[in-house]
Amino acid sequence: MSELLKNIDARTKLAGTNKLEILLFFLGVDQRTGRRETYGINVFKVREVMRTPVITAAPDMPPSVEGMVSLRGALVPVIDLAKYSGIAPEKPREIMIVTEYNGHTQGFLVEGVDTILRLDWSKMRVPPEMLTSQTGGLVTAVTELDDNRLVMMMDVEKVLSETSTIDNESMFRGVVAVDRPDSTVFYCDDSSVARKQIERTLAAMGVKGISAVNGRQMWDEMEKIATYAQSIGKPPSSMISLVLTDIEMPEMDGYILTKKIKSDPRFSSIPVIMHSSLSGMSNQKLGASVGVDEYVPKFEPMRLSETLARRLGVEGLPVRAA
Repeated sequence: MSELLKNIDARTKLAGTNKLEILLFFLGVDQRTGRRETYGINVFKVREVMRTPVITAAPDMPPSVEGMVSLRGALVPVIDLAKYSGIAPEKPREIMIVTEYNGHTQGFLVEGVDTILRLDWSKMRVPPEMLTSQTGGLVTAVTELDDNRLVMMMDVEKVLSETSTIDNESMFRGVVAVDRPDSTVFYCDDSSVARKQIERTLAAMGVKGISAVNGRQMWDEMEKIATYAQSIGKPPSSMISLVLTDIEMPEMDGYILTKKIKSDPRFSSIPVIMHSSLSGMSNQKLGASVGVDEYVPKFEPMRLSETLARRLGVEGLPVRAA
């Protein structure tokens, strides 16, 4: 399985080209539909694919959390994605995908993996509202393969928020309140969980926010705002104080969005903050190479609020190391 995940440096070079590589996997036959659906996860977030080791059960865990395993001395929680998705497992999950988000490692049990595909984010579509409703927002993007299969990108951040502590009330303690209702942060993220956390952070800060579900939607809206601003003789920066963007998004990713913003004289003065669970230094360097002004990890509302407040001109705030 490790052969699938070689040449990470080569994959890193995909960033900024609106391309990605996804690992295809299966969860089993969905008894509700009678089909074995194909799911995908960005290879950037996959550390390794392995045979499922012995899992130690722990008390008081959510139903889909099987327990924990020891990987090279570290205790890693293990989540059964089939159980989480409401698919009754037909047989033991013999494959585990080890992933990393914001420096946290976890294992996902799956029925099997298929292959790694290189795709263009422009081929990834926002799922129809009916599918979003049926899956509870679990699917963030859909693409069609040459063999007519549909691949559904799973919102892993939603899985983690509901099986761990990344979305509890204590996270919002210490959020910097600035009371700047005249400032507007335009943010985009394909994850409903991430958008909700940003919304809560901005509300606690006293800052107005506008949301988009991907880079394409944000760019289209920014062009409309620029046209309106020009019609009343004002710069777009009078209506958009700051842009906050995720990296991974269907149709247009955060790197391409940032390049378009920074290369357009209408928007080049607007700060762009990258907000992502891709915590590797390579991703931060790539962000800087396309003009990102600062990088903030996801699921750290206090740190996000400090960064936003400082970029909005509030003085006396700490500058944290990347």
